[in-house]
Amino acid sequence: MIGACLAVAVVLLIVVGLWQIGKARCFVLVGDVVCHVATERPYVALTFDDGPTTYGVDAILPVLAEHRARATFFLIGAEMEKRLALVRRIVRSGHEIGNHSFDHRLMIRRSMGYYRDQITRTDDLIRRAGGTPGLFRPPNGKKLIGLPLVLREQHHELIMWNVEDPRTNDPAVFTRQIVNEARPGSIILVHAMYRANGTARAALPAILDGLEAKGLRVVTVSELIAAREVGER
Repeated sequence: MIGACLAVAVVLLIVVGLWQIGKARCFVLVGDVVCHVATERPYVALTFDDGPTTYGVDAILPVLAEHRARATFFLIGAEMEKRLALVRRIVRSGHEIGNHSFDHRLMIRRSMGYYRDQITRTDDLIRRAGGTPGLFRPPNGKKLIGLPLVLREQHHELIMWNVEDPRTNDPAVFTRQIVNEARPGSIILVHAMYRANGTARAALPAILDGLEAKGLRVVTVSELIAAREVGER
């Protein structure tokens, strides 16, 4: 009886451990992950997940243009397919498109074929919109072994983050937390595409003002990676 209980406990510990590893921002079991970049330049990457939606794009792009900021949008393939004109608009505005899967389902405990299909279908849409594939962010940040292996096979960077949007309805608190945590090399995650993300949209001008006040320049993820110190990963 004791042996059976110990066996169950061990299995539970393994399951919990794998779940924690799967959602870790800066650790992956195989391959590489980028959650921030070691750089001496005063650069940060501002990234937006999900969408695109008309009201999200309409709210975000003018603010970025006003601050001369270039961002990276990790978009969902199924939504891109419906609104490819919005994706082209983002690209024409000088921003970068990343792959956020096609269906936005958890990408753990699935087949290698599933991972390849999700990546390839969305990459095709990125190309059709005038973008260049190469960056991938998993839905909900979840990944274990299969997904990183496929990303390495397809020469994609696995992009996570080290600063994320706080859970608050107060734009001032939202802004303060992001600006306070941002450092040179930070990758900032913001959700601003859907109607429920009104706090993020309201906070965006102040976030950019705050980053500028700290002497930080907002660049794309690819630009941030290009500024990585020699020998760092």
